[in-house]
Amino acid sequence: MAFPGSLRRQPANRGLVSHCSHHHIVVFLLTFFSYSLLHASRKTFSNVKVSISSQWTPSCLNSTAPQLRPYELWNNNHLFPNAEEATLFLGTLDTIFLFSYAVGLFVSGIVGDRLNLRWVLSFGMCSSALVVFFFGTLTEWLHFYNKWFYCFLWVVNGLLQSTGWPCVVAVMGNWFGKAGRGFVFGLWSACASVGNILGAFLASCVLKYGYEYAFLVTASVQFAGGVVVFFGLLTSPKEVGLPELGADEDGGVEEDANRPLMGNDDVDDDDRNYSIQATDTDNQPKAIGFFQACCLPGVVLYSLAYACLKLVNYSFFFWLPFYLSNNFGWKEAEADQLSIWYDVGGIIGGTIQGLISDVLQKRAPVLAISLLFAVGSLFGYSRSPNSKPINAVIMAITGFFIGGPSNMISSAISADLGRQDLVKGSSEALATVTGIVDGTGSIGAAVGQYLVSLIQENLGWMWVFYFFILMTSSTILFISPLIVREIKLLLHERRLRMLAE
Repeated sequence: MAFPGSLRRQPANRGLVSHCSHHHIVVFLLTFFSYSLLHASRKTFSNVKVSISSQWTPSCLNSTAPQLRPYELWNNNHLFPNAEEATLFLGTLDTIFLFSYAVGLFVSGIVGDRLNLRWVLSFGMCSSALVVFFFGTLTEWLHFYNKWFYCFLWVVNGLLQSTGWPCVVAVMGNWFGKAGRGFVFGLWSACASVGNILGAFLASCVLKYGYEYAFLVTASVQFAGGVVVFFGLLTSPKEVGLPELGADEDGGVEEDANRPLMGNDDVDDDDRNYSIQATDTDNQPKAIGFFQACCLPGVVLYSLAYACLKLVNYSFFFWLPFYLSNNFGWKEAEADQLSIWYDVGGIIGGTIQGLISDVLQKRAPVLAISLLFAVGSLFGYSRSPNSKPINAVIMAITGFFIGGPSNMISSAISADLGRQDLVKGSSEALATVTGIVDGTGSIGAAVGQYLVSLIQENLGWMWVFYFFILMTSSTILFISPLIVREIKLLLHERRLRMLAE
């Protein structure tokens, strides 16, 4: 009896171990820490906002200003009359960064599929490090303060940092096939959270010497990381003579093990002759176009869903310490330390949920269940008592059910979308698709930061959490067609297994 491809997948889970080499480990670590360093520089800016705000206000209103600096020099260079306007400008820089980052993601994905991924990633890391150095260190050393110059640098920084995520996801997608991808990418996507923790640690170590040294340290480490990536990263297995993913060397089982989850399982293998891109005579695949990538099944739905989910996830990233200080009256340092538990929950959630999706061979149902629990955890966290241990536990649970799905969509699912059957496993769609998904998500996150501040100011924090619940529910709504389809496939596979027994 001939069984469908879905029932021939059981041996695929063993492919993760049997095909893992030291090259896979090196690629995992290099891509992990390269994006961690990019996120660390973003977190540094968030952690030194109080110091920057103090430096940009006149000394007559600023008790923390250095007393040794000549009064005339300081007041000739101050930017804002009070700390409130300085803080508002810092928030504007966040929005500018996110919008330029979102635009850059759409472009960087296309560039990454047409140029060497290693070159693009290394250039983005080193160039972004230089911009961060100019923004936070050089301007302070030269006592040069200019709002338009700061805005220009942060637009450039957003564009340069956008090269990171599409490139690292594409490289990981080249090296790790469908077998175990959910678990591997779930664990690997903790790089952003690790970067947040690393950035907070580096900044806190040198902040007492001045905020400019926090930027100097993170920029130096990021620049060094870009150099290491340029000389050490292997973008695909073929660079060391290993077979590429999808190469049918071991028969049908190996081919199926590397087949992406996004393939149309109810279509016979013999009928899969259509491809968005034609195969070159020299076997070098061409990168697909932007609109062709948008037309791939699931790309638009997951992009819209991620816009809603990243809005919630990044709102916690930007506003959680402020919420804890503002709502409970806790010290800023205590709020910063406590907010780490949200990242911890996201790391665990992404890993466990990715593993479950590997076992089920389906992503959407796992996301749906997690997001349903996320609605309940958001409602519960909005009513958390004034207790640090209880708040930390509920925060970690919330991070588990929100950060976990966010990590899955931006990493494992993006890789699935970029390696589905319609592009015949071509690696040249990975960066473009990842840029579309993450770029749409970043637009949602940028708009969300303004909406959160507007809702909080006019209606209070409780309505902010109601807004988060609405966005999380919208995420489920956008992927509902995929949820229904994959549940039907699971039930169909179960019936086939029962008949086979």
